[in-house]
Amino acid sequence: MAVESLPYGVEPPGYRLSNEAHIGRVRLQIANLDRSVAYYETVIGLRVIERMGAVATLGAHDDARVLVELHENPAARPVDRRGHIGLYHFAILLPTRAALGRFVRHLADIGARAGSADHLVSEAIYLQDPDGLGIEVYADRPRETWQHSSRQLTMASDPLNMPDLVASGGGTPWTGAPADTVIGHVHLHVRDLAEAEKFYHDGLGFDKVVWQYPGALFLSAGGYHHHLGTNTWAAESPVASSEDAHLIEWEVVLPSVESVDGAAASLEAAGFETKRDRGDLVARDPWGTQVRVLRG
Repeated sequence: MAVESLPYGVEPPGYRLSNEAHIGRVRLQIANLDRSVAYYETVIGLRVIERMGAVATLGAHDDARVLVELHENPAARPVDRRGHIGLYHFAILLPTRAALGRFVRHLADIGARAGSADHLVSEAIYLQDPDGLGIEVYADRPRETWQHSSRQLTMASDPLNMPDLVASGGGTPWTGAPADTVIGHVHLHVRDLAEAEKFYHDGLGFDKVVWQYPGALFLSAGGYHHHLGTNTWAAESPVASSEDAHLIEWEVVLPSVESVDGAAASLEAAGFETKRDRGDLVARDPWGTQVRVLRG
């Protein structure tokens, strides 16, 4: 199936991800499973789908999809305040602006600290879990309102109109992440944007959609504002290790075996090693962050 041409973005030189590509689950190493489960349930509003030993999976209410998978390592160190090369944040996409407004009121009610930004294409709230791992909870603006110039989407980090956002919730209480909540994107700290582009654009096949944002490169499939952000804002920080709380792996979900095979061949042609795990493609970017590409 041909991939749609768009009025913005730069297509990769060879293989290009399907319009149907989306982000699957994120796997995180944390230090204390009880503490983390409590945080993701009470603050973020996810629910436990399954818990076995040192692993728990979580998702939205009334929705069977796993969004977050927690792996306990009691020796894991919290993220340094400067960050690590690896995860900057993973982003939970709520299905409506009203849901985000209810979430913001919920955070105020429980006294949770959070940051915020209006990215023009979306409205976002930023938090850190008990181990210092970054989380964004956001809602998209309608795609027909997104602006672009010189083939780039227009994004910013402007102040959020918090009263208007809260009012959009209509006074309905927050009862947890609703059905159709998904992982919208992942944002990574990297050392070098050109190397990130070689792996994720030339190799994996994402379009570039924003490349003049200071210190950052944003990529996506199917015209989305970004499935992946990369930045050099912590370029002098150490690479996250197995001894740290960190992103173990994130998933890109594709519509067919053939599309997974195409991604594998493209990464290998770009000079990157790949392996197969029960049919899934597994690869590591130049700084060791692991991505799993699988058929949905």
